[in-house]
Amino acid sequence: MPTDAQKPEKHTWFEDLQAYLFGTSMCAFALVMLRSLGLITGQMAGLAVLISYVTDLPFGWVFFAVNLPFYWFGYKRMGKVFVGKTFINVALISVLSEWFPTMVSFEGLTPWFGAVMVGFMTGAGLMAIFRHGGSLGGLGILALYLQDATGFKAGYVQLAFDACLFAVAFFVLPLPLVLYSLLGAIVVNLVIAINHRRDRYIAM
Repeated sequence: MPTDAQKPEKHTWFEDLQAYLFGTSMCAFALVMLRSLGLITGQMAGLAVLISYVTDLPFGWVFFAVNLPFYWFGYKRMGKVFVGKTFINVALISVLSEWFPTMVSFEGLTPWFGAVMVGFMTGAGLMAIFRHGGSLGGLGILALYLQDATGFKAGYVQLAFDACLFAVAFFVLPLPLVLYSLLGAIVVNLVIAINHRRDRYIAM
């Protein structure tokens, strides 16, 4: 770990902005691929995708709406700066995920390859957002809040939610699509677990 004299300078607003544009663009593009294959993912994005499949509502609007209840928890635990950054990222994902399909389509994407690439791109996008003090809101905020309030580990909250989400998906989607979705979810979690290490990397 660096000494006080070696501590890196904080990110500027321009550096934060480019990180959020990069991160949300990667995640939004991954969602275009995901939805073109009929797959889902974990967390609130996965819930929004599943709702959009069942209701035919636009994913972007659903994703924005399902995140709204969690800003209060984010404010209580992490403050208004974090909530502001999170709101910006969620709004960008909501807009970009609806805009990108007007500029690109996938007609010959192999499901297993698509699932892996979705995992890689989502992981890279989330890393950029995390390292600049932002998030994509949702369950992660609630999980941390519950951990502070009850001692129940945040990771278990997220794991339980994803288990329920994929269990519901088994009744909505064909089995092969659920299995490909699980592959993508494993890849993105591995990317984050291996690379998002505060004992090795400093995020300002």
